[in-house]
Amino acid sequence: MKLSNFLTMKAAVSTFFGIALVLAPAALMSIYGTDLDSAGAFIAQTAGASLIGIGLICWFSKNLDWQALSGITLALFIADGIGFIIILMGQLSGQMNGLGWTTVAAYLLFTLGLGYFRFMKPEGS
Repeated sequence: MKLSNFLTMKAAVSTFFGIALVLAPAALMSIYGTDLDSAGAFIAQTAGASLIGIGLICWFSKNLDWQALSGITLALFIADGIGFIIILMGQLSGQMNGLGWTTVAAYLLFTLGLGYFRFMKPEGS
């Protein structure tokens, strides 16, 4: 897989969940078995806005040269790695139902993919 295709996939997933969190945070989180109060919905909406930003960064940077992409992939790798740890801890503590494992898997796959493109695949080809 090429880095541009990987970033396109990450852009689609990030933007989709970002829009869902901004427009309907309680409805989205109820699918995962989590209830949000008004403060939780507010925080979820701000997280959604960040996901939309990440999606746009991935989309608009997918065809940049490797010098620019090396910094972007490193930042996304670190952010997704932290996100993976947080979502895994939440899942293991029972914060979400079984569907939460799909989010754990998504964070893990994006972290591993970004790590691969950033550290193992030469020039992000």
